[in-house]
Amino acid sequence: MGAMTETLRVRPKVWIGLAIYVGYVVVVFVVQRLSGIRYTTLGESGSNLFLGAGLSLIIAAILLAITTTALGWWRPALFEQKRSVRWPIIAPILMAVALLVNLASTDWGSFDTAFFAASVVLILVGFTEELTTRGLLLTALRSRLSEGWVWFLTSALFALMHLMNAFSGQDLLPTLQQVGAAFLGGTIFYILRRTTGSLIWAMLLHGLWDFSTFAVIHGTPGPFGGFGTIIYAIAGITALISVAFVIRGAKERLPAAA
Repeated sequence: MGAMTETLRVRPKVWIGLAIYVGYVVVVFVVQRLSGIRYTTLGESGSNLFLGAGLSLIIAAILLAITTTALGWWRPALFEQKRSVRWPIIAPILMAVALLVNLASTDWGSFDTAFFAASVVLILVGFTEELTTRGLLLTALRSRLSEGWVWFLTSALFALMHLMNAFSGQDLLPTLQQVGAAFLGGTIFYILRRTTGSLIWAMLLHGLWDFSTFAVIHGTPGPFGGFGTIIYAIAGITALISVAFVIRGAKERLPAAA
């Protein structure tokens, strides 16, 4: 534990992680609202996608990098002290399969250069949302809470983050469905962190997943487009069944500030 804590400039506290979480949500929400672009129109053009989503991610990524450096939390935010058992990684693997199905079903001919470039920027969401929740918030929660609560709260708060889409033009019912799906996704990303020992793989999977979900609904999806959603649901159920095995025996708690 000494190697993990010796580089910390600020000792982890729960309130710090929650403040970062709230700050991230506020920054993203305000920037997206100022763009004047409704969530439901993001897929209409490259400019809508960039100004309505991509720009907020760029700003948030810069602020998160500055914050993480100031706290000295890069190492505990990105790396586990010890990996969990490996076999639950089946859930993230299933999600990766769903991602590939989405990409294979995408109508790539409907993409122009601007929309493709804006879509690539969306991959940043893997960095920003993972660093916020399963990086900095997780580090803060581990200073006080058991690992079971760390999994649940990081996944739940990650899911609730998506409620802001309802304030940006999306109907409430699909927003609530998105929140539920995001809790499953959060559990999958948590498992990937625990089984690989690094948040980086979760960042990559998360970013590519969001890219694939926007890509597949642009234009006319292929005949197997709906299978990605089905495989994702199976991955989520698998994650809920197996998450206890990556929580069991975890010794990741960092000392809280005095």
